[in-house]
Amino acid sequence: MLSLTDQEVDRITTQLLKGMVCFFQIDKRKIHHMPDDEDYFNYDLTPDEEDILDEIDANPDNYAEFTKMEIPQEHQMMQDFIDRYVKERNLAEDLVNALTKPKSMTAYKFLIDESKYKNQWHEHRQLKYKDWVREQVDSFNYAED
Repeated sequence: MLSLTDQEVDRITTQLLKGMVCFFQIDKRKIHHMPDDEDYFNYDLTPDEEDILDEIDANPDNYAEFTKMEIPQEHQMMQDFIDRYVKERNLAEDLVNALTKPKSMTAYKFLIDESKYKNQWHEHRQLKYKDWVREQVDSFNYAED
């Protein structure tokens, strides 16, 4: 059964928020991270990263993979933040409108970073991503049963 310390959850969360994918090596309790190929499709893997992927292919049961949220989950997290915290109607409307446009995350980030809610948003997002990492641990454990 996989379990992570709060420190490991924090490290994985930080990497996911940077656009990385993480692999937790169970026997050595080591976190490996590399750019998510969906975001960095022109990225050339380093020899160390290629070695890690080869090891994962050879021994997949020894690794748990952690990925960022899917776009609908990200949008829901953003909408929840608007509903729960944003009191100014104009800003709330602008944020909701941003979610309907192409490059919605960029538009949302631009608006929120220019508002008084910037720090509160970053804390909210960090907490939601920690929960997301824990959900992935639960899914990994459920799949193992």
